[in-house]
Amino acid sequence: MNLVPSSDENSANKNVEKISSRINPCLIRLAYPLGCYFVLPLFFRQIDIIGRENVPLTGPVLVAPTHRSRWDALILPYAIGRLASGRDLRFMVTADEYNRPIQGWFIRRMGGFPVNVHRPERSSLIHSIELLSQDEMLAIFPEGDIVRDTKVHPLKRGVARIALDVEAANPGCGIKILPVSLKYDSLYPGWGDRVTVKIGEPINVSSYSSASLRKSSEKLTHVLETALTDLHEEPSQVLPVATA
Repeated sequence: MNLVPSSDENSANKNVEKISSRINPCLIRLAYPLGCYFVLPLFFRQIDIIGRENVPLTGPVLVAPTHRSRWDALILPYAIGRLASGRDLRFMVTADEYNRPIQGWFIRRMGGFPVNVHRPERSSLIHSIELLSQDEMLAIFPEGDIVRDTKVHPLKRGVARIALDVEAANPGCGIKILPVSLKYDSLYPGWGDRVTVKIGEPINVSSYSSASLRKSSEKLTHVLETALTDLHEEPSQVLPVATA
């Protein structure tokens, strides 16, 4: 699936309806402490985080997590967001999630924006590139929708294509893809479950930008899928209880 406009389509971009996103500063100052210190610790029995030292503190970062639950959108900021790294996490979410009354209200005010995973619009993808070109940290779920099992599913190539487009537009920007595994005790997480977050080493996109875009995106997608699979399937060691 071609999720990013090719060079032949660039001339049409000016006719694409532009989308934007913004973070509500008042809400986010309230939401992070409320979620990290009250909601998540009260709902989950334990949240273990491995590899937090792998989170880049500067520069453009495309976070590529597995997708197992709607809780992912809260667990990720808890693990790598403002109180952990000093950075706010932006989200590209499915149009279905974005349009839900309560969930969508929060997503819009926390800097999220929608994409139709079946027929991606250029406006969403262009906005992703704009955010990353501004050194933002953006989360995109490369499996697409939520999957309710324990295996990593084949990844969409859009994550790699977006990252490569950012590198091409901003040579030497240092964009990285950050693989993150999210695992819950249950396929449908409930009260008292344990969550395990494993953060892998960042993947330097510039190392994969020398070949053609198609070959580069295929190789980068394969590298990311391998990294996620290794994180997701490796046996857990004795994990410390993480504090945000």
